[in-house]
Amino acid sequence: MSKNKPSSFAPYFTATDADQVRAAFLATGQLEGYASLSELIEAATLKEVRRLQRKYHKGRPWEGASPGSLRPGQRTRAEQSTEHQDRP
Repeated sequence: MSKNKPSSFAPYFTATDADQVRAAFLATGQLEGYASLSELIEAATLKEVRRLQRKYHKGRPWEGASPGSLRPGQRTRAEQSTEHQDRP
């Protein structure tokens, strides 16, 4: 888990997905060495970020994006629907 926590944000999960995340942590967190649910979510997120870096940025980190550079909140249903239609 990251040592420095200068900023934070919270992911949104459906109720079903949130139940599964909590259940996975309760069932395996101690076995896998996760001290908290946040640590599990952080590890999973950073694993995906590294995959995206390898695929789209020659394995290099991107220049950081500061707090406030993203629009707050979830996307609208229309935006989410369009996003899913564009996926293969």
